Amino acid sequence: MIIPHTSLREDILRAVVEEFVSREGTDYGFEASLDAKISSVVKQLESGKAVVVFDVESETCDIVSVGSARYKQLVSQGD
Repeated sequence: MIIPHTSLREDILRAVVEEFVSREGTDYGFEASLDAKISSVVKQLESGKAVVVFDVESETCDIVSVGSARYKQLVSQGD
């Protein structure tokens, strides 16, 4: 299910983004501070290049690129 990032309280959005960027394997192509990584992801959310998704089954949030296969699958399912 796609969740509009604007529907989340600022502190909740930051927590979701912070958890996302702190995952091992998230690569920005350079070493960046946590705040820089968070800012980058928030800009992607604001520009529509990424979305927050919630998986009801696992009760977890994620952030996905609108160009990703996962996003396309969610859209095709009507989530």
